[in-house]
Amino acid sequence: MRKDLGAKTVLYPMPVLILAAYGENGKVDAMNAAWGGIADTDQVCICLTADHATTKSIAARRALTVSFADAAHVAEADYLGIVSGNDVPNKFERSGLHAERSPHVDAPIIKEFPLALECKLRSMDEISENTVRVIADIVNVSADESIMTDGKIDIAKLDPITLDSASHGYYRIGGRVGNAFSDGKKLIK
Repeated sequence: MRKDLGAKTVLYPMPVLILAAYGENGKVDAMNAAWGGIADTDQVCICLTADHATTKSIAARRALTVSFADAAHVAEADYLGIVSGNDVPNKFERSGLHAERSPHVDAPIIKEFPLALECKLRSMDEISENTVRVIADIVNVSADESIMTDGKIDIAKLDPITLDSASHGYYRIGGRVGNAFSDGKKLIK
């Protein structure tokens, strides 16, 4: 039997994305953003609160990196979500994370997160009173060799985390259960 829960922010898996941009004086602004995903073959879409320091920096520089939080850095990823750069100007430094300049866009790559999308802002549109929808073009995907197998990203090595918004928990993604574009063929008649 099914139970109606009403309109809720539930989508599984919900990636834990870490956005980074350069703010005033070239300082790194970074935040945890769970409401995002692929918008097109070379674009990401992320919904953000308009008054976040990182949101303002993305708008000003028109560039950002989107990294995937991993199980090894849960505390750091959560810190970037619960502390505001508007209140703590040295938030990124206090996280203990480190950054280097992207060679492809005017934004920082966070070294501890092994997979990053280097993006240029395409649009930032207001969708409600204090929420904007960011559409960004993926210019490059940067992956540390430690998460690669045979030249491809290995999700098991990446060990990304997902957010369960219902329980406020972070979870690892489980193991492989099938083969895309193949397993369904047995049902074709």
